[in-house]
Amino acid sequence: MTDDPFGDPRLAALYDADNPAGEDHDYFRRTAGRAGVRRIVDLGCGTGLLTVTLAGPDRTVLGIDPSRTMLDLAKARPGHDQVIWQYGDASVLDALLHPGSVDLVIMSGNTAQHIVGADWHRTLRSVARVLRPGGVLTFETRNPTARAWESWSAENTMATRDTDHGPLTEWLEITAVTGFDDGNGGQLTFAAHNVFEATGEHVVFTTVLAFRTRTELTADLADAGLRIESIAGGWRNEPLTDTSRLLVVTATRSG
Repeated sequence: MTDDPFGDPRLAALYDADNPAGEDHDYFRRTAGRAGVRRIVDLGCGTGLLTVTLAGPDRTVLGIDPSRTMLDLAKARPGHDQVIWQYGDASVLDALLHPGSVDLVIMSGNTAQHIVGADWHRTLRSVARVLRPGGVLTFETRNPTARAWESWSAENTMATRDTDHGPLTEWLEITAVTGFDDGNGGQLTFAAHNVFEATGEHVVFTTVLAFRTRTELTADLADAGLRIESIAGGWRNEPLTDTSRLLVVTATRSG
């Protein structure tokens, strides 16, 4: 991610309303309910809406996020004291955790798409290192063959809503698309525009997202020592098709 789109606390405060708990949270909680899951890492935990619900008796939950603003919101959430919060990304795992000490790593909210280039491969290696043999990594990512970004034009995304800081007008602008040829995934760069109408302030954040195919994900995970357990087309284990909106990935550490 080239910018922190939630570094502005006015925008970070809107995140939970825009991304409420739903079937995704139910899925991750079901995965956390597997036998033997006691040590959990929520990598890219954001405001902690899901993270705090993973905590419980005899469980250690670590929430990691590269946005200090989002972590501030997480630390103010009811139940925050049941979670260990850490600023950073996967690079902090090696310093914080012993090899083979984690039962489950979650990357929710399309976190995986925000990790691009060499950082993606480093992240998978770090995750594999801290997972115990048979430990689980699970995440979702948008399906490149569904080509969702083709509807992310200013015309389709522009809207105005009321906020605590007055009317806010928002829209997306696609600035670069690379790859997506010969059945491969690719990368998308877009600018998120935010205009606070009361003051005229125009805040723009640029984000890069990686879209990876099933084949690419399987190879990348295998290179890190992670074996695909399943790739579903939805939160209820729907079969994956070209039109599936998501790829829901579950992998285990080999060996």
